[in-house]
Amino acid sequence: MLKTEEIVQIMSKQGLRITDQRRTLAKLFAESEGYLTPKDVYEYMCKHYSGLSFDTVYRNLRVMQELGALEQIVFEEGVKFKARCAENHHHHHLICLTCEKTYPITFCPMQLTDVPDQFQVVKHKFEVFGYCKDCLAVEAGDSGSQSSLSAARTE
Repeated sequence: MLKTEEIVQIMSKQGLRITDQRRTLAKLFAESEGYLTPKDVYEYMCKHYSGLSFDTVYRNLRVMQELGALEQIVFEEGVKFKARCAENHHHHHLICLTCEKTYPITFCPMQLTDVPDQFQVVKHKFEVFGYCKDCLAVEAGDSGSQSSLSAARTE
């Protein structure tokens, strides 16, 4: 994951003015292990800056994502953001639906895609959602009733 200064540098190199609020956003994402919803970010930012609107926070998240500082993932419950991986090579992710830990997939499935001649691919994303071994172990240790993890796997 990118560090605070790396996120700030990405924004700065693209001509984005580095305000105290944007530096705080960079620090929040650099120090967060998992994905954050726009609401999570808004609530955090409101603790530090009064009068901040949700639209302003969301607009900054989108700009940071477009500049490549943040990754955006669409979960069943909505969009979430995370600092971009520090790895500079092309890769995709396996994402745990319980703890949201990510694992890199170094193989790119686009190589297997039959893209028609009339179509030019300019970017792509590939994420696989499931459960990591730690979350499965917690599930296995859950005696008795069927947990939400089991129910989610059968859907």
